[in-house]
Amino acid sequence: MKNRRNKTYRLTIRAILTALIFIQGMVPFLGFIPLGMISLTIVHITVIVAAVTLGTKDGMFIGFVWGLTTFIRAWTMPSSAIDPIVFINPIVSILPRILVGLVAGLLFTALYKKMKSLYLPTIIAAVGGTLTNTILVLSLMGFLYTGPVAEHFSTTPSQLMSVLGLAVLTNGIPEIIAAVIITPLIVKALFQATSLSPENRNK
Repeated sequence: MKNRRNKTYRLTIRAILTALIFIQGMVPFLGFIPLGMISLTIVHITVIVAAVTLGTKDGMFIGFVWGLTTFIRAWTMPSSAIDPIVFINPIVSILPRILVGLVAGLLFTALYKKMKSLYLPTIIAAVGGTLTNTILVLSLMGFLYTGPVAEHFSTTPSQLMSVLGLAVLTNGIPEIIAAVIITPLIVKALFQATSLSPENRNK
């Protein structure tokens, strides 16, 4: 009976997070906040929550859904001039999003086994997942599309990595702060509202 209830909770949470990530990925200001030449991402929090509460595989699945919406949006309703150039490539739009779920899930699992505490492993998973997205997306943009990205940022190809490094800081720090504050609150609420626990989240 308990296993059946756990499966029901997992299916319900997975469905809710999948729908939420799709909405966040497609509707401006719900998952991406445009800030001139860049966008501040908050949708990654949903992926991290999935990885922590449901496990690494579900985190990767929710990350894939996020990447897919990024890919679709780049073709149909880009939020910036650079989107139709770089995010139509699944290596840039989808792969880093999947790895957010992988990194966050693995970090939480490893740390929870050692600490048996929910709060700190969740925070570290949030930081790791956020940095994975920010660093990978910007690095891939710079390496694969040096010319167009340099032009977009009004710099030269030789100076592009320095500019992108600054973007990692200006984007990454607010995104980390948001993830560190919001993720533990949602994770704790989900664990309290269901029969799921860190011990049975991968079952």
